[in-house]
Parts: sequence; C-alpha cells; structure tokens
Amino acid sequence: SSPTMILIREIVQHAFTTGCLTVEAEEQLRQLLQKKYDANDLKAFMLLQQAAMSGSVRQESRERALYECAVSKRAASDRAILSCVLADRTTATRSRV
Repeated sequence: SSPTMILIREIVQHAFTTGCLTVEAEEQLRQLLQKKYDANDLKAFMLLQQAAMSGSVRQESRERALYECAVSKRAASDRAILSCVLADRTTATRSRV
C-alpha cells in the first residue's frame, strides 16, 4: 500500500485523538485528496468532516476565520464609536465659539 493511503487515515486519527484539525493538517488533507486514495481513506475523511461540522473536532481554520471576523467587527465598532466621540467634540467645540 502507498504512503498516501495511510497518511489520510493518520491525519484523521490525529485530529480525533487531539480533538483539533490544524490548518497544516487540513492543507495536507487537501493535497492528499487530490491524489489516489481508497474507500477507507474516503470514509475516514467523511467521518472527520462530520465531526468538524458537529463540533466534536475543532477546526483551527474556522476558528481563525471567526476570530479574525470578530476582531475586524470589533475594530469597525471601535472606529464608529471613536468617530461619534470626535463628532460630538467637534460639535461641542463649535457651539462654544
């Protein structure tokens, strides 16, 4: 058997063991799935997909994307608050003059 057939299952097994699919492992899986693999590798991959969707295995790439989205929303919110504060100060300064 070729190393590819073993590797897909190894990556999947590691994700189940640790409870996390790393970005690196996800990239390895993408590359391996472009090559020839057997039914057991496909079954293992499908089980991993289900586990990631249900949340029983964390998906690092999804968590990073959610974190980056939350950070950018927070930054946008902070900018909006700051612009309101600055607008209020400008209005207050003009009304004193």
